[in-house]
Order: sequence, then C-alpha cells, then structure tokens
Amino acid sequence: MLHVIEHTIIDTVRLVPFLLLTYLAMEYLEHKASDKMEEAVRRAGKWGPLLGSLAGVVPQCGFSAAASNLYVGRVISLGALFAIYLSTSDEMLPILLSERVGWKLIVWILFLKVAIGMAVGFCVDIFSRKAGKEQKPGEEHHHIHHICEQEHCQCEKGILRSAAVHTLQITFFILLITFALNLLLHYGGEDFLAGFLTNRPVLGPAVSGLVGLIPNCVGSIVVTQLYLENAMGFGTMMAGLLTSTGVGILVLCRMNHNRRENMMIIGLLYAVGVIVGILL
Repeated sequence: MLHVIEHTIIDTVRLVPFLLLTYLAMEYLEHKASDKMEEAVRRAGKWGPLLGSLAGVVPQCGFSAAASNLYVGRVISLGALFAIYLSTSDEMLPILLSERVGWKLIVWILFLKVAIGMAVGFCVDIFSRKAGKEQKPGEEHHHIHHICEQEHCQCEKGILRSAAVHTLQITFFILLITFALNLLLHYGGEDFLAGFLTNRPVLGPAVSGLVGLIPNCVGSIVVTQLYLENAMGFGTMMAGLLTSTGVGILVLCRMNHNRRENMMIIGLLYAVGVIVGILL
C-alpha cells in the first residue's frame, strides 16, 4: 500500500506545474475572449452551430453553462446548444497538455469534437425547421460572468488566484483517480487494467458516455485519465468526452422547466456520444 501511495503522489505532483501554467494561459484567454465569443454565438443566427462548435472547444469556465441559459432564453438555437455541448473539452485539454501528450493527438481530438458538434448542430436545426419547431426569442439570458458566480466558479477572483484554485481542485481529483488506478494495477495486474474497458466496442462507449454525463469536471477527468493509463480505447474515450459538458447540463435542468425537453436533449447527447464511440 505504501508503494501504491508513493507512486500516486509522485505521478500527481509532477503534473502540478504544467497544470498551473496551462490554467494561467486558459484563464487569461477566458478573461479576454469570453464576452466576444458569447456575443458572436448570439449573433450567429443560422450559423450558430458553426461558431458554437468552435467556441465550445476552447476550455473556459462557464461557457457551456452560459450556452444553456442562452438556449433557455431562446437566444441561440437547439443546434447551437448541441454544437457547444459536443465540442466542450472541459478538463480534457489541460490534462493532456500537462501530461505532454503529442500535439497531433490533441489536434485530432479537438478536430473530431468540433466536426461532430458542427454536424449534429446543423442536422438538429434543419430537423427543427422542417418540423416547424423553430424557436422565438424569449426572456433575457444571464451574462456568462453571472453564471460563473452562480456555479461557484473562481473566474471572477483574478487570473492568478483562479488558476491556482482550479489547479488544486483538478489535482485533487487526479490524485483520487490515479490512486484508484494504481490499486487496480497493483492488485489486478496490467492485463486487468488494459482490459478494463478496451476491446468492448459497445459496453465501453456506453459506460464512458454515462461517466461523461456527470454534471461536473469529474467526468472528463476520469475519462481522460483512464485513456492515458490505457484502460480504455480511443473510441471509448471520445464517447465520454462528447457527452461531457461540465456544468452545462446541470444549468439546463435548473433553468429550463420543460423536463421532457431536458431529457430529450440529454438522451440525444448520450446517443451521439455512444454511437460515435462505437464507430470509432
């Protein structure tokens, strides 16, 4: 057990400097670009899925949550909402960067998320128009910074403090997940860990998609860490990353009183993630 704990601490601590630097850069980007990105998606009209998928892929606090409010206020279309949800990278990108994963893999993952989000978004909007379910502008939406405060985000505390708090939070989750994986590796062996969700073309993506739906950063952390430890394949990882929206779904369920519509959105999001994961 001491051996497992030692390896867990070493594996986690070595990531902290890279996580901090990554979050400093991302917090700076969030402070400089979030308002412009939100405004661009609002004004995009029928091109909402295009801009939404590009905006969603940039990891920034509260954007998927703000998108949920924009949809509830009928400021953006359902297709734009799906594009943002599916392209949202949440904590995946900081973890991949801190682990110094090859840039080609990172670009490929981000490209897939943007392409899938864009394609699904346009298809949803086309279907909505043909079904005569186009949305009309409704109530005023909440500003992205208000959403951050509502969800207890640290983005209003300054770039340095926000990055430090975010780094500590993610480090804690990584520590727990790494400890669990090291236990499995120690007592079950490499074969057990490698076969955990690999070579399971249907069950793997189905389980990973459910993990991604967790309305928190935990889902994307778990999925990314399991992939990096070779406990799941690429397609299984993508299933979880596609369904991971951070707190976006939580805000949608809280603000949108149409429960049937919420379940439809969550169900379609899960279905897209699982199907894409199986195909990959």
